[in-house]
Amino acid sequence: MSENAQPVFSIEKLYVKDLSVEVPGAPQIFLEREAPQVNVQLRTEGQNVDDGVFEVTLTVTVSAKIGEDRTLFLVEVAQAGIFQIRNVPDADLEPVMMIGCPNILFPYAREAVSDAVTRAGFQPVLLSPVNFEALYQSQRQQVAQQTAGEVPIQ
Repeated sequence: MSENAQPVFSIEKLYVKDLSVEVPGAPQIFLEREAPQVNVQLRTEGQNVDDGVFEVTLTVTVSAKIGEDRTLFLVEVAQAGIFQIRNVPDADLEPVMMIGCPNILFPYAREAVSDAVTRAGFQPVLLSPVNFEALYQSQRQQVAQQTAGEVPIQ
């Protein structure tokens, strides 16, 4: 890496990599009047596709249940993007991929979730904004605590 090389970050492509909608209790579930418990889970993954080109996937899983065992719906969206990231120090690459890229992907995933839930026959689910930096820091802290507690085998 030359000393004068400027960092490069660009979006090459944004796309839905996977979309899944399940309504296991249909049609009887549509007769329910009880308010469901909605659970949202996020997962971010990144991989190198080519020299300086990375794919980052933000997977959002939304489930709605009544009680413990009756699922209204389950929606999973894997919103992905191909990003060009060049001339970025190795120490900064992971934060760019796990904070910067998900911030770009999230509005698209949010729209896909809302649209899928609506098309499944339910009221739209509007995901609240996510602080990916705080999420990343929390995950890093958990990993550090787990590895600190490990005793090396001699």
